[in-house]
Amino acid sequence: MCIVFSTNQAASAQKTTRAISKSLEKAFPGIEPDWIKPSQIPGLYEVVLGTKLFYVSQDGHYLIQGAMIDMETRKNLTEPRLSEARIHSLNKIGLDKMVIFKPKAPKHWAYVFTDIDCAYCRKLHSEIDQYLNAGIEIRYLFFPRAGVGSTSWEKAVSVWCAKDHNDALTKAKKDQPIEKQQCDNPVAEHHALGTAMRAVGTPMIVTEKGNMLSGYYSAAELSKILEEEAGK
Repeated sequence: MCIVFSTNQAASAQKTTRAISKSLEKAFPGIEPDWIKPSQIPGLYEVVLGTKLFYVSQDGHYLIQGAMIDMETRKNLTEPRLSEARIHSLNKIGLDKMVIFKPKAPKHWAYVFTDIDCAYCRKLHSEIDQYLNAGIEIRYLFFPRAGVGSTSWEKAVSVWCAKDHNDALTKAKKDQPIEKQQCDNPVAEHHALGTAMRAVGTPMIVTEKGNMLSGYYSAAELSKILEEEAGK
């Protein structure tokens, strides 16, 4: 069904968007919202800034942060939108800025924020063939927990600057020496996104539906989760 808005409705929607955008500019200078949409509550608008979601009044005067719950179904209406925002942010980074291990017969994919020196990150990567055999494409982003200038950060940069990202990452995960290099790299961008997603540990997995899983999951466990998501 195609919904056609009248001229008055379109003008009203534009006025609301301008009012909200103006208020957001004052509250968050220099940051443009990814989207402004009507929420399930009349007069309340959903605003996404990166991986954050807010609800803003129609006149832009009031901002609410928190989960919106459907009292009849007890369903969290905010979490699915946050999942959408996470995927939107990952798509903005782009696959060309990730280290990707591709299965021969792909079924699913998962984004993994990884610290090269994290024990459970190394465990996950030591089983990379199991994930690939399960048809799961692993899309790595770097999240050196010790931050800028740390040994883990320098290793992440060197992995990215290597001719073969995948081989260099595997060697680094095994604590094998790799050539120390510098080049344009996405490590800071990855780290900023992980921080925005409130990563408190690694590995941090984001499923293809945008749900977050903290910690190590075996190939069998992750495959089950992804299959369940796909079936919903």
